[in-house]
Amino acid sequence: MLDQKPSATRRIPIVIATVAVGGLAGFAALYGLGLSRAPSGDPACRAAVATAQKIAPLAHGEVAALTMASAPLKLPDLAFEDAEGKPKKLSDFRGKTLLVNLWATWCVPCRKEMPALDQLQAKLSGPNFEVVAINIDTRDAEKPKNFLKDANLTRLGYFTDQKAKVFQDLKSIGRALGMPTSVLVDPQGCEIATIAGPAEWASDDALKLIRAALRPAAASL
Repeated sequence: MLDQKPSATRRIPIVIATVAVGGLAGFAALYGLGLSRAPSGDPACRAAVATAQKIAPLAHGEVAALTMASAPLKLPDLAFEDAEGKPKKLSDFRGKTLLVNLWATWCVPCRKEMPALDQLQAKLSGPNFEVVAINIDTRDAEKPKNFLKDANLTRLGYFTDQKAKVFQDLKSIGRALGMPTSVLVDPQGCEIATIAGPAEWASDDALKLIRAALRPAAASL
């Protein structure tokens, strides 16, 4: 009879492949990188993909880490609160292009990024654009407010979700990979681009990219 067992040399690549796959799975679990992709194909979001393709050549320098939307995707209708504790939803901002940012005071890169977001809001906010920075501190509700006050970051609106559900909602569709997370969203609530990690949002690179994203949105209003 022929021996059906694989030779030792044939087993080595199999073992290596198994370890590699296991390592990737462990890495994804450790950093919350979710292996599932978001559902795609929402017809209302095709324009957002076209915008992503248009601005893709501008994703360099300080915003090189942006990932452009390659399939139509409408974001969940994220729920949070404003500075007065009144309920807000992402859909309340329909008609504007948004930079939705998730941040927390315990996140060092988030704190470093906030002044640039505040400057971006000062430079580009208006009827067609807004920075929606949502704090997800879950313990001391006054700590993020005091941080913004002490840093003199007065242009940003204050939004909060003390249950951090906004992070879980974005994570469930593969769009929250860590902190900070930012998503450029078109006026219909569709993803244009996403970045995991901080960016220099007040830089010339960022301003050129966002202004280019705003042009088709402004024309449609």
